[in-house]
Amino acid sequence: MAEKVLVKGNEAIAEAAIMAGCRYFFGYPITPQTEVSAYMAKRMPKIGGVFLQAESEVSAANMVYGAAGAGASGARVMTSSSSPGISLKAEAISYMAGADLPCVVINVVRAGPGLGGIQPAQSDYFQATKGHGHGDYRLIVLAPSSVQEIVDMTSDAFDLADIYRTPVMILADGMLGQMMEPVVFEQKKSTRIIPEKTWATTGTEMKREHNIINSLYIQPNVLEKITLERYEKYKTIEQNETKYEAYQTDDAEFILTAYGSVARICKNAVDELRAQGIKAGLIRPITLWPFPSEAYQTHTAGAKTILSVEMSMGQMIEDVRLAVNGRIPVYFYGRTGGNIPYPNEIIDEVKKIVGGEK
Repeated sequence: MAEKVLVKGNEAIAEAAIMAGCRYFFGYPITPQTEVSAYMAKRMPKIGGVFLQAESEVSAANMVYGAAGAGASGARVMTSSSSPGISLKAEAISYMAGADLPCVVINVVRAGPGLGGIQPAQSDYFQATKGHGHGDYRLIVLAPSSVQEIVDMTSDAFDLADIYRTPVMILADGMLGQMMEPVVFEQKKSTRIIPEKTWATTGTEMKREHNIINSLYIQPNVLEKITLERYEKYKTIEQNETKYEAYQTDDAEFILTAYGSVARICKNAVDELRAQGIKAGLIRPITLWPFPSEAYQTHTAGAKTILSVEMSMGQMIEDVRLAVNGRIPVYFYGRTGGNIPYPNEIIDEVKKIVGGEK
């Protein structure tokens, strides 16, 4: 097994992408994800890859469209940004979804709206999971909770993008991007079958049919047919790619639910609550889309209450409530503006709810 190395989250994203075959990176600096671009700027020229800092986020995202459409000679394509920059990339991401192009988009979330602040947040959940740009489409959204998971999920993201011909987003935050943790980088051979990019615009020297990359369809019935076919693909993704973690839920009477870095904080809260005699557990969505709705049926059989903990004013809670479907009450605790919830705050909120229910 490879030895562990101490690495910052943002740099781990970049190195993991390179190990997964990413050879085209187009970006633009913005805190707190700038180290992704800085790392790519140093490494890409040394491995025969392409790094380009565009004149704007809009340009960077459209360069991804071009490289992905060309099949990038079989290589993989990525861009990264932070919340306001991802908003600027939204149009091109919608185009890529409409053209069924594989790519990976990294969002190291910062506080908003507007320019907000550079501290960590989770207030881009709606943006990531509810379509992001215009039109009928979805993104696969992965939510790591550690730097090691960043490494592992980056590799998975490229596989998923190629298998399903879709943009895949990794939703991190400023805390994960800036923290340093020991990780293992391993060159893993994918166990999945990665299809050839026979659809790419690589030229017709091999006497193949002429390929067209496009998201514009003038005839309504043609666009509707393609959209319906795409949503059949989304159903397959929901069936095969939904992931979550259940922690201490077997006998839990009080369920915390959180994703990403906040889930780590909630785990500490669960352990402390159990030490104090409160049977707490945690459900952590790993795929934010597809959302693991079934987990809230399977792992809440003995639960009386759920508390959604987020670094936002409450966004994932809407999906939690839909998953629970009124069976048990769902409460919310959140910090915003770049503030991070502490375990003692969560514990106090749980005790307040438990006391109120008694």
